[in-house]
Amino acid sequence: MHLPHNDVTQEQVGPAFSIELMRVAQQQSWAVLSQIAAAIQPGMTEATARLLAKDLLQQSGVERLWHPVIIRFGINTAKIYSEPSEKDIVLQPNDIFFIDLGPVYQGHEGDVGATFVVGNDPIQQQCADAAQTLFEQVRLHWLQQQCSGEELYRYAASQAEALGYQLNLAIKGHRVCDYPHKLYAGGNLGDYHGIPREGVWVLEIQIKHPDFAFGAFYEDVLLP
Repeated sequence: MHLPHNDVTQEQVGPAFSIELMRVAQQQSWAVLSQIAAAIQPGMTEATARLLAKDLLQQSGVERLWHPVIIRFGINTAKIYSEPSEKDIVLQPNDIFFIDLGPVYQGHEGDVGATFVVGNDPIQQQCADAAQTLFEQVRLHWLQQQCSGEELYRYAASQAEALGYQLNLAIKGHRVCDYPHKLYAGGNLGDYHGIPREGVWVLEIQIKHPDFAFGAFYEDVLLP
């Protein structure tokens, strides 16, 4: 099998870059995301939830945010990061939401995202679970097959369809490293011809339910 060559210019990092510090940044990011998710309650607006998130991030010792806090409720969960939310959306007693955080800890960029459900709607819960399941399937494909970023997203699209969902290919992953990654390199994982290096690419999975006006999101840095 012919393996694609890596474009080192797309995987450049700064002088302070450390895989171990990337792991620490991710661990701290996931910890604060869990705290935020537990504090979000029905009756809140997205704006209120973002303020709550910022308070908890500050308490966690975050150095800065390399991208704004993104929190989506209900129908807004089908929108990507660049699309504005429908205004005045309030989290309902049976509802779905996701959180997307980009904190910096010890000079390294964390990036985590996950979907949660309040109440007991099984269809929403299945959708939230499917996003994480799909992420894990694609991550395992990366580990086992050592294929290109392009191939990872082709695989993700086919697996999403097999699960009964539509993969949103308007987002296809991106770079991270020691802050700021944009000083060294950028680009989308799904457009990358090389074999993704550990610790510098974020795998983003966003799916939409085929029959209902909501979706789910899950992301993490690709690490073994």
